[in-house]
Amino acid sequence: MHQVASHPHDSFHREHHFESTDTVRDIVIGLSDGLTVPFALAAGLGAVTSARLVVVAGLAEIAAGSIAMGLGGYLAARGDSEHYTSEREREQIEIVTRPEDEAAEIYEIFEKYRVPRAAATPVLRALQANPAAYVDFMMRFELGLEEPAANRAHRSALTIAASYIAGGFVPLFPYMILPSNAEALQLSVAITLVALAGFGAIKGRLVGTGSLRSALQTTLIGGAAAAAAYALARMLNHA
Repeated sequence: MHQVASHPHDSFHREHHFESTDTVRDIVIGLSDGLTVPFALAAGLGAVTSARLVVVAGLAEIAAGSIAMGLGGYLAARGDSEHYTSEREREQIEIVTRPEDEAAEIYEIFEKYRVPRAAATPVLRALQANPAAYVDFMMRFELGLEEPAANRAHRSALTIAASYIAGGFVPLFPYMILPSNAEALQLSVAITLVALAGFGAIKGRLVGTGSLRSALQTTLIGGAAAAAAYALARMLNHA
């Protein structure tokens, strides 16, 4: 009697998916603004004032910017949570008060995946027997909504604010250690581009889009934004 040998990967197959896209998005928002806005401010002020005033103004901007960005992230995440809650309550009511309409929507969902009505009917009956699962299914496949994580608003605010602060210190640091504004600007440009490339590479590795591609994309976009902000600051200084 022969036994079929099982491949070790057959029993221990694991799929690795990155599930922290919201956190990555918050970090990208905070870092991108933190790297570009203080850079433009410091570069623009560096042409008309001392390094000390550049640092003071830069620190004030980082403080104000991190608070404003964090608050924006909090309100956005809170809005998503409130929207999800209101839509879920509406679905809970509709599966009771409008069962035929909800059943028709189930069939429409399966038709998009080319699942015949006869095959979808047992699934519909199973969902109708489990109202909580029924609502979850409709939220996901009809409305395309995922339940926000607990304390998402607070985590988003803190992540964006902390990322903004971290990003803001990168272009400002040269002005803290170099007496010449011209030298500080050159170093600021260099380390800001390196920071953008490094962060892009890490982001690409986490989300699976490729480190090199993500690094180039982040550097080009962030560099273009910083250059535009710098040019605007210079133009206003000479106006």
